[in-house]
Amino acid sequence: MNMPQAPHPFDFHQQISEVILVGLGGTGSQVARTLCRIVFDLRRRGHHTPSIKFVDPDTVELKNVGRQMFTESCVGKNKAKTLASKFNIAMGLNIVAYPELFDPEKHAGRYGTLVVGCVDNYLARIALSQVHGIWLECGNELTSGSICLGNTNKKEDVQRCIKSGQYTQLPNAALLFPQLLEPEPTPEPKRIPTASCADLVETGDQSLLINDAVGIVAGEYLYKLLNHLAVFSFLTYIDTDSLSMRSLSITPENLKTYLESAE
Repeated sequence: MNMPQAPHPFDFHQQISEVILVGLGGTGSQVARTLCRIVFDLRRRGHHTPSIKFVDPDTVELKNVGRQMFTESCVGKNKAKTLASKFNIAMGLNIVAYPELFDPEKHAGRYGTLVVGCVDNYLARIALSQVHGIWLECGNELTSGSICLGNTNKKEDVQRCIKSGQYTQLPNAALLFPQLLEPEPTPEPKRIPTASCADLVETGDQSLLINDAVGIVAGEYLYKLLNHLAVFSFLTYIDTDSLSMRSLSITPENLKTYLESAE
């Protein structure tokens, strides 16, 4: 009888000097609130605090109010600049906002970068996949979502870690789910082309609280990473319909299974 494999910790050897949050919509605005609370708490305790960047070209629409972290007074304003201003004032932070599309060459450094993707299109994910650092990718459907933690798109990097038993490299979303970097299929007539989370909630094609649930789990990953706590999972699935959550532990078996399924 095979005994279950004990999970290994993500053994990343770098100081996280910046956190870049890309996408400040349904999930991103929830992650923004948690991220700012984490950094505020780190500073309060006298710990190292990374710089924070918000990146999003979109403006607040009336349909976003109540579903995202915006009020009616925010309508017509850029999402990244609006939330950066709110949290800077509330917590004395120094968030830098970029009201534009994410550009890895412009917005990300070459070392110590943790980028959080809360986007809804493949072009943005292609840009995210080019970051040299840790990538926490968040995605969701009607009542389900996933959070993927990784820092390499090279299968051989992960295989070396499996062989050595030192998990300094985890497969990122581009390696595990290459379809995320491909154009989305043509939507069915009842769905809105390139619909945002707010559009899908409006039409009943997305749960009101799925973004909150994804944001909470992503926040826990961020808390562990920024507080240098052990992270034993590389992928988490959640389902608000069944009120369930399942995390994939960092084990050779799990990593091999997902690498093979991605081929």
